[in-house]
Amino acid sequence: MAIDWYREFVDLRYEPAKDEIICLYWFEPGEGITPEEAAGRIASESSTGTWTTLHSLPPRMKDLQATAFEIDGNYVRIAYPLDLWEEGNAVQLLSGIAGNIFGMKALENLRLIDATLPSAYLRQFKGPHFGNDGIRKMMKVHGRPLTGAVPKPKIGFSAREHAEVAFETWMGGFEFVKDDENLTSTSFNRFDERVEMMTNMRDIAEQQTGEVKSAFLNITGDTETMEKRAILLAEYGWNYAMIDVVVAGTAAVMTLRDFCSDLGLAIHAHRAMHAAFDRNEKHGVSMQFLAKIMRLIGVSQIHTGTAVGKLSGTREESETLADILRENQVREKRGFSLSQDWGHIRNAFPVSSGGLHPGLVPPVLDLYGTELVLLVSGGIHGHPDGTRSGARAVMQAIDAWKDGTPLMEAKSAPELQRALGKWGFYQPK
Repeated sequence: MAIDWYREFVDLRYEPAKDEIICLYWFEPGEGITPEEAAGRIASESSTGTWTTLHSLPPRMKDLQATAFEIDGNYVRIAYPLDLWEEGNAVQLLSGIAGNIFGMKALENLRLIDATLPSAYLRQFKGPHFGNDGIRKMMKVHGRPLTGAVPKPKIGFSAREHAEVAFETWMGGFEFVKDDENLTSTSFNRFDERVEMMTNMRDIAEQQTGEVKSAFLNITGDTETMEKRAILLAEYGWNYAMIDVVVAGTAAVMTLRDFCSDLGLAIHAHRAMHAAFDRNEKHGVSMQFLAKIMRLIGVSQIHTGTAVGKLSGTREESETLADILRENQVREKRGFSLSQDWGHIRNAFPVSSGGLHPGLVPPVLDLYGTELVLLVSGGIHGHPDGTRSGARAVMQAIDAWKDGTPLMEAKSAPELQRALGKWGFYQPK
């Protein structure tokens, strides 16, 4: 008599229904486990199975079990019936397709690469409130990347010092100033004081430049605290809130999406802690899938890497992330991502950041085009003539790239030439 029933969750002739969620995993069976059994264990543990056969089951249970329907080397595709998932609850989805399965002893490694979400599942979600066109209209910026910078060092400034660096950044031509991931409300830089100081400087910068200026101020904390901070931002006339979305959690982001939308705030998503899940290519959850979930639950932008800066991430990964966030129809990239029809879900911006300076602007724009948020921080504050000149150097590099002019030949861009004299085209490691 059979003790377990894992093979009942594998059917290589199965054709998924249009409303099923399809997941792509990379897996490595443990010692003595066949690929078919490993695939069945994944499908079982993430749906209706358990470790042993049961005495009796209602007949309808068969219609709820997941099915591993394609095994290609170390890749497996698993189909999940729609009825397994609560409407509009991305947290519950993660508990299934990215839950206990990662701890199974029968698997040496397991990585959730991507999931195709059918229209029947998507219709319960709102996605980003504004969409990229709405953000551009709000900021009055068209035809080039949106630009921003983090005051550096990332933490240590007082609220006043932080705001003074912000002013210089805005005056150099940037739209945004960003808190970094570990700055919330510290003894030397309280959130409330920072908001007030930043507001004063923003108003002066807008008056002097005639441009819209904004900031990604970090509201991350417990949900109640985040709501209070979001209210404060709205009261001071800000149009964005920043959340460290991985550490705050999917549930908190879902709650804050609607709360911020009601206040007219877009959400800037910092991905701090993501590499704890996605850096190991054999195990965990891919950044592609994390970006997909964040677009689904409504952030307006999320960090996606540079491929040329200081943080890990390949060109292919950055391109894939940009497609997942920006496109309405996403094509499958074998072993990297699945197809996705986003339907009514608006798009979001990829954010390129991490070790950039003016000399690296062209390769980043070659990769992303102009539909992104470009964050250059140390690479403006370290400019030989200061932050304002550093920001101008980046804007000049953008203009040169748009004109097809090599940076070294942009002779009418003195700030850019000074930046190139310091960094050249150096790629930090």
